[in-house]
Amino acid sequence: MNLKIETRQANGVAVVSCTGRIVFGEEASALRDYLKGTLSSSRSIVLNLSGVSYIDSGGLGTLVGVYSSARSQGADIKLTGLGPRVRDVLQITKLVTVFEAYDSEQQAIAAFKRGAA
Repeated sequence: MNLKIETRQANGVAVVSCTGRIVFGEEASALRDYLKGTLSSSRSIVLNLSGVSYIDSGGLGTLVGVYSSARSQGADIKLTGLGPRVRDVLQITKLVTVFEAYDSEQQAIAAFKRGAA
């Protein structure tokens, strides 16, 4: 598997960082399971994709599925660290209008704080 996933807490928000490729198969399944597990303990997730070199349709489907599940449970996932390739894929597929994407982790975390105020 070519995907590494790590989580840390920052101001009550789970920051999940991914490194590698998010592709159909083991990687997408591992990310889905990891995020669903994280959602059981945190209602606010920032998904940092700065280390992601490639994402395919299976990876995009995983992101959309987990995002939909999170929203239906009253949780939210915000994206940060979109490299040019990942940003282009989100724009081409129009998913950039679905996800809230921020330039930095700090901005994404601050957006949760503004929403709670």
